[in-house]
Amino acid sequence: MHDRQVSRAARRAREFEAFVAGAAGRLLHAATLMTAEPPDANPRARRLLALALAHTYARWDRLHGEDPYDCARQYLATRFARTTWHRYGAFGRGRPDPGSPLAGLTPQERLILVLRLYEGVAEEQAAALLGLPAERVHTICDRATAVLLHPPGPHRPRTAGREVAPS
Repeated sequence: MHDRQVSRAARRAREFEAFVAGAAGRLLHAATLMTAEPPDANPRARRLLALALAHTYARWDRLHGEDPYDCARQYLATRFARTTWHRYGAFGRGRPDPGSPLAGLTPQERLILVLRLYEGVAEEQAAALLGLPAERVHTICDRATAVLLHPPGPHRPRTAGREVAPS
């Protein structure tokens, strides 16, 4: 009996190590985009990744055919949303790297944009994951994309996810 448990634990460890080897880079990049930190100085993104991988490892034996990458991505996204909510209030602004192309977006906009465009998560899935109506996710994604493609100029500051006309 003991040999079987040791064998099962070793197999589980190998499977998880293979998963991490294949998925950690992409998950870290997604987390770095969410936090808008520089790729070479991303402690918040690395913490999110570590927590997502730990959560996935804890659930490894109970995944039963579920995609472990999807499990880790869901945890990463919900943890980012929750910590941003508690730390900054209602998806308030963190302190993104000013050099990041995503720095002009709110955390909620970054999260939705990363899920929809970088990760390819369907609008309905992103909405369910974040507890938002699909129409709201669509609107936020469109607005974030527009801001990235046409950043506000110096005479049109952007506040709380909306562009303001010059005074």
